[in-house]
Order: sequence, then C-alpha cells, then structure tokens
Amino acid sequence: MSILVKLGNLGTSFFDGLRVFDFLGPVALRLYLAPVFWVAGMNKLAAFDSTVEWFGNADWGLGLPYPEIMAGLATGTELAGAVCLLLGFAVRWISIPLMVTMAIAILKVHWANGWQAVADIQSPWASSTLGQFAWEDMSGAGERLAAARDILKEHGNYDWLTETGNFVISNNGVEWAVTYFIMLLVLFFIGAGRFFSLDYYLYLIFRKNRKNKKRKKPADDVDYQDPLAEEMSLHEPIPGDK
Repeated sequence: MSILVKLGNLGTSFFDGLRVFDFLGPVALRLYLAPVFWVAGMNKLAAFDSTVEWFGNADWGLGLPYPEIMAGLATGTELAGAVCLLLGFAVRWISIPLMVTMAIAILKVHWANGWQAVADIQSPWASSTLGQFAWEDMSGAGERLAAARDILKEHGNYDWLTETGNFVISNNGVEWAVTYFIMLLVLFFIGAGRFFSLDYYLYLIFRKNRKNKKRKKPADDVDYQDPLAEEMSLHEPIPGDK
C-alpha cells in the first residue's frame, strides 16, 4: 500500500510540475480556431447578399427570421471571434456567441446529415442516425464514390487527379461543428491561457490595482485574508484565463 501511495505522490508531483506549461493547451485551441472562424466570416462577408438569402430562404436555406440581422450577427461574431481568439482578448466572453453560432449550425445546417463530415462507411460512426441520416445513405455514398473513381480511372489521368489528395464525398454532418463547439466550451471554462494572451496581462493589471486599493484602506477596515487561501488562489483559474 505504501508503494502505491509513493507512486501516487510521485505522479502528483510530476503533473504539478507540468503546470508551468498549462498555457499551451488554451493557446493551441485559440490558434486552431482563429483561422477557422476568420475564413467562415470572410466567406459570408464576401458574398453577403447570397448569405442573407440563404439565411432567410425556407426552401433551400435556413429559413431564419430577420435574415439580414441574423447574417450580420453571424458574420460579425465569426470575424470578431477570430480576432479575439488570436489576441487572447475577452476569450471567455466571445466564446459564448461563437458557441451559439455553432449550435445553430449544428441544428439548422448539419443535423439532417448525421455525424460524419466526410462520408466513410468504415467509420464506427457511419451508422449513426441523426435526423434523416441513415445507414442506407452512407452505403449509397460509398457506391457513388467507387463509381466516380472508376469513371475517372477509365477516362482521366487518375494519378494526376489524386496527386494532392484522394476524392471523398462531403457528408456535411455535425462532426466539425460539434468539435468546434467543444473546443470553445473548453476555452469558456479555462480562459485564454497565460503569457500569450491580452486577458492574462489585463488580469495582472486589475489584480495589482485591486491590491493597491486594499493597502490604502484604514487598518480597521481591512478584510481578513487567510494567507493559505491567498496562496491557493494564485493557482485558481484566472478570469478570462487559467
């Protein structure tokens, strides 16, 4: 039993030592998501009239009310979100509207297509049913992909056509939107990360000002603070950070 305790303590000490690198996780998430939302926002902005039409059309679009407002909000949220994520500014706050945008995309755009973003019949998620999606749809996608490859091999230079990547069928399922939502949810709880975010340095400034204000209080007016609690609070997640 003592060996297990020692191993547990050793493991705890090891992982505690790695906390000096805990900023790498949120920084990596931010740098991954920033270009995703920037490209999405710029695509909407570049063809804004078409975006508005797609938002409002109930037959082949989303059928949302007030399409001009909704399209503007979605475009602005994605562009502002990309900038905030890149700079590490107000990351927790901007994660909220970005998650709302992803939730709408999941429910209104991708839900009927099932889980997979790219059709792959060998995937364990291939038989997942969401909305109108079913196993038969995935089987049909596989048959069509095989037929398309046969046609290209017979009538085209298949090696050249696939030199930079193989052909796939885009299923347009919820997979990527859910992935982005989860990544944003993580950032909402842990913040932008230390050192490489504006949120971190803004927090340091606010904390310094708060401590200066406390020092200026009359002695009888100073709130008691347990030194141990103060020390532990330094290791707690930073608002807008970790």
